[in-house]
Amino acid sequence: MPDDKDITPRPTGASKEEVALELMRFIASTTGMGKTSAGAGFTGKAQKTTEEQVDALLQLYERCRGVVSK
Repeated sequence: MPDDKDITPRPTGASKEEVALELMRFIASTTGMGKTSAGAGFTGKAQKTTEEQVDALLQLYERCRGVVSK
C-alpha cells in the first residue's frame, strides 16, 4: 500500500503539446486573457478585435510550447 505522504508526481503520458496547451489555458484563465470587459462606463483603452485576441492566444501557445520543449 503506497504511503499517503508520497506526493511525487506520476507521469501522465501527456505530450509536450498537451502540457503547453494546459499551461496556456492556465495563464489565459488566471490573467483574463481573451475575455472582453462588458462593464458600463469609460474603459480607457480600445477593445481588441476577435482576430487580435486569437493572435494573442496563438502567440501565448507558441511561447508555452517553447518553454515546455526546453
